[in-house]
Amino acid sequence: MQLTAPAGRRTGIRDTDGMAVASFVLGLLGLLVLNVFLGPVAIVLASVALWRGTARRGRALLGLGLGVADLVVLAAFMQADGTISWSF
Repeated sequence: MQLTAPAGRRTGIRDTDGMAVASFVLGLLGLLVLNVFLGPVAIVLASVALWRGTARRGRALLGLGLGVADLVVLAAFMQADGTISWSF
């Protein structure tokens, strides 16, 4: 007895599109809070979405760029404060 529908090409495309959008949102959110966690997650999601051939390539590239920017911002503020956390 099969409880779930077989995974088709349509589901895979929607999953990769969702990953692209999630990487963008998490990368954008990571500029404000929790960039030490959200930056790497955004980078991984964007990379996987691009590797799987998402239809939202631009959104995935923005997510990748924002994830990298999260880590750059974290490094800059760590240099300024001398700690792993930062605040406005």
